Amino acid sequence: MAYDSAATRERILAAATEEFAAHGVSGARVDRIAASASANKRAIYDYFGDKGKLFAVVLEQAMADLARAVPPSEDLPDYAERLFDYHREHPEALRLVMWEALEVGDGPVPGEVERTRHYGDKVLAAQAGGAPGDSARTQVFFALALASWSAGMPQLRRMVLGEDCDLDRLRGDIGRTVSAIRSGDGD
Repeated sequence: MAYDSAATRERILAAATEEFAAHGVSGARVDRIAASASANKRAIYDYFGDKGKLFAVVLEQAMADLARAVPPSEDLPDYAERLFDYHREHPEALRLVMWEALEVGDGPVPGEVERTRHYGDKVLAAQAGGAPGDSARTQVFFALALASWSAGMPQLRRMVLGEDCDLDRLRGDIGRTVSAIRSGDGD
C-alpha cells in the first residue's frame, strides 16, 4: 500500500486536536499524538514544524470549522443559541480556545488578524440587526461569553444551576438574555 501523506496529515490533525483539547500545548505530548495518529514523530515535525505550530494549525482548523457551522447572523439571540449548540456538540473547539487563553494570556495569538476580521463580521451582522456602533461590539462579546461560558464551565453550571440543569432550557435562557441585552442596547 502506498503512503498517503494527506491521510497521515489528517490523522495527525485529528489526534492533535484531541491531545491539545485534553492537555493544552504545554501538557500535550508529540509521542502520544504520533501513536494515536499511527504516524511517526518525524512526520509531525515534517508537516507542521514544532508543537506550537501544530497547535496553531489545529486551532485555526477548529475556528474555521466553527465559523462554517455557525455563521454570523443579524439575529444575535439565535446566533448565541446556535453557538451554544455547537459547543455542546464540539467541546474540543472551546477547550482549545481556553487553553490558548491560559497559555498565551494577553499576548498575540496565531491567526489573530484573520480571527479579528471574523469577529468584525459578527459585529457587522449585529449592526445590520439594529445594534448601533460600539454597542454592537459589546453585544457580540456578551453573546459569545454567554454561549461559551455556559458550555465551557460545566462544573460551575452544575454548582450554580444544579445537577439537573436542562441544557435545552439553558439554551433558550441564553437567547432570551442576549435579547434583553439587545433591547437595552448594551449601554
